[in-house]
Amino acid sequence: MATIKPVRTMNPDRIKVFTGSANQPLTEAVCRELGIPLGELKLRKFSDGEINCQILENVRGADCFVVQPTCSPVEFHLMEVLCLMDALKRSSAQRITAVLPYYGYGRQDRKDKPRVPISAKLVASLLETAGADRIMALDLHAAQIQGFFDVPVDHLFFRPVMIDFLKQRIVPDLMVVSPDAGGVERARSVAKRLNARLAIIDKRREEANVAEVMNVIGNVVGKNCLIVDDLIDTAGTLVKGADALMKHGAASVTACATHAVLSGPAVQRIQESCITEVIVSDSIPLTAEAAACGKIRQLSVAGLLARAIQSIHEETSVSMLFE
Repeated sequence: MATIKPVRTMNPDRIKVFTGSANQPLTEAVCRELGIPLGELKLRKFSDGEINCQILENVRGADCFVVQPTCSPVEFHLMEVLCLMDALKRSSAQRITAVLPYYGYGRQDRKDKPRVPISAKLVASLLETAGADRIMALDLHAAQIQGFFDVPVDHLFFRPVMIDFLKQRIVPDLMVVSPDAGGVERARSVAKRLNARLAIIDKRREEANVAEVMNVIGNVVGKNCLIVDDLIDTAGTLVKGADALMKHGAASVTACATHAVLSGPAVQRIQESCITEVIVSDSIPLTAEAAACGKIRQLSVAGLLARAIQSIHEETSVSMLFE
């Protein structure tokens, strides 16, 4: 995987990048990569909590990007990005791209039980109705979510950033591990690029956010294991998987995940676990507790997002960013 090339300075009159309150530091870093100022807007709440926003600069005929992960509080940040896009649409923006470093409700992507919603599709419909002409997402929980949209979707991956970082380290006897059967394709892709072998953790999930590790498929004795996943929520699955690997003779366990949701007791579980290090992206800002945890390392995806924004604006290929 080649290192992502830096972007060229953009014309701030033709391209505008805005952000809500979910992760302003990430968007500011994207703007620095692009060489343009962050779009000016006013965000406030009415006394009852309703969102009120106003675009403070001319966007008529401009190519506008709204960067906003729909992380916790999910409903507030989702409504924020919807309001921002509606404001841009009504201000005659030429094109509006919703840049979603983290796609909330992505885990509810199918009917796996009777009488449940497909919330990932509902969110897709809301984004399109609000005015999104295009979607850019980072590591969707399931690739088929792209099919819920009737507008173009650019699905980016944290892998190039993560792999560039990991290649700088010399890790002997590296074994890439998928935390479940559903993540095998993701783990295999990483293992191939790191010239490592692949193992799989077989688990049975009894209910949401509760997982019981059953077995490890593959010989991990004496291996330095790297668990690769798309997100870490309560860290229950991750910690139990690491325990299972150590019980099966692994020398060490490191974890990589794109989205650091880290809800509930996640940070405490990671701190008290046998895991050496957890590498995550800055798609979601770390809480003060997570930032203070010595085991959590955050890598920035600002360069990746900026490169994709540049390609979309200039109508050039972004396929190299999908690899």
